[in-house]
Amino acid sequence: MNRAEEGDRKAGSDDMTIDELVQDIVEDFVDDGVIKDEESQKRQIKVKVKNAINEVKLRRSYPSSFSDKDISNDLESLRSNIYALALYDYNQIGAEGQTSHSSNGTSRTWKSRDECLNGVFAWAGI
Repeated sequence: MNRAEEGDRKAGSDDMTIDELVQDIVEDFVDDGVIKDEESQKRQIKVKVKNAINEVKLRRSYPSSFSDKDISNDLESLRSNIYALALYDYNQIGAEGQTSHSSNGTSRTWKSRDECLNGVFAWAGI
């Protein structure tokens, strides 16, 4: 399947699996220039994307009646949060636990990791 067909599938399909969502977000990191199209970097970001998805799933506390398809569709709607959280965690490699860093006159302060999860609430059905 070429990139145009993949784009059509993404735009018009609600049937993306979680594994496809992971792969799709990894490709977004490549397309955005965040990582190079190299297997080692793809593996690193893939771990971060999977962890971000797991954290979103925990926060959402899906009801047991939800199917894998229901969960996948909901996660797709939270794609930007998953991307932001994976990017945050990727950028923290080597600086885990730090909230700020200063070196040679350069100062860096990280936003709160929880900001990446703004808008992600526990599932509340009627």
